[in-house]
Amino acid sequence: MSTIRLADIAAQAGVSEATVSRVLNGRPGVSPATRQAVLAALDVMGYERPQRLRQHSNGLIGLVIPELSNPIFPAFAQAVERALTQRGYTPVLCTQEPGGATEDEFTEMLLDRGVSGIVFVSGRHADTTARMDRYLRLIDRGVPIVLVDGYNAAVPAPFISPDDRLAARLAVQHLVDLGHERIGLAVGQRRFVPVIRKIEGFRQTMAELLGVTDADELIQDSLFTVEGGQAAASVLIDRGCTGIVCASDLMALGAIRAVRERGLSVPGDVSVVGFDDSPLMAFTDPPLTTVRKPIGAMAAAAVETLLEEIAGTPARHVELVYRPELVVRGSTGSGPLVNRAHG
Repeated sequence: MSTIRLADIAAQAGVSEATVSRVLNGRPGVSPATRQAVLAALDVMGYERPQRLRQHSNGLIGLVIPELSNPIFPAFAQAVERALTQRGYTPVLCTQEPGGATEDEFTEMLLDRGVSGIVFVSGRHADTTARMDRYLRLIDRGVPIVLVDGYNAAVPAPFISPDDRLAARLAVQHLVDLGHERIGLAVGQRRFVPVIRKIEGFRQTMAELLGVTDADELIQDSLFTVEGGQAAASVLIDRGCTGIVCASDLMALGAIRAVRERGLSVPGDVSVVGFDDSPLMAFTDPPLTTVRKPIGAMAAAAVETLLEEIAGTPARHVELVYRPELVVRGSTGSGPLVNRAHG
């Protein structure tokens, strides 16, 4: 115990040293919320909890995410894990890497471990070509599940999504306000629900704001990677786009690379908008204008919904949709007509 500095814990938890001492020594006179804040401060600062204060887990919760190379997924996993830990559950993180275990294999492993429920993030449920019987089997077995990012009418479970149509609208509106008229969309493969929705939002907004009724040549699908964004943006730049909306931040970084490859600048010649606002995007060159995915609210909703199911509330076939917001940074600027007018 001598290694725990009471002053540090007190500062982190926003309480007095005397309160920290009372919690650590198991003395009364501390509210449950304050006690939890002190224990959370211990955890955050890397101290081990004294043996008598260690919670017995309420159970294991599986969290299946696609990969760790896209920073939005670790950020989401962290938010879910934090919410679960606060509620006394132990998260079991399963990451699908190329050549590694599949979603189905992870699911079997989690069931073998007796998990209380599973959160699937951007899983096969987002793929309109995939079979949904894997999820139906879980529901039949009474395993509580929540599906994040993607929707399928055939699966009677709760879904948590960002408003992808609105995300596209916010990005296009921003570029139109800056004077851009030739705007392209770089997205992932069209079999995925979030991609389909972003394309719908893009088409609708381009028609409303710019009168573009046929946006086909302005939409380029590729992979959700830096290289994918670079490839898609190269095509869009060749087609005269001065503004490019990307379906992920990684794609946007690729788009910036494509612009510079041609000896052009961002945002001087081409403006680029990302999606996610994943960690570190404020520190890219230039800092990335992006549409922020509300991962904090989505993670909290996923955990809350799952724990309600575990507590016995029947699963609702519902989609909870969360509103994204535009974060304007340095990768967007005035369009060519505006530039000429000031030239």
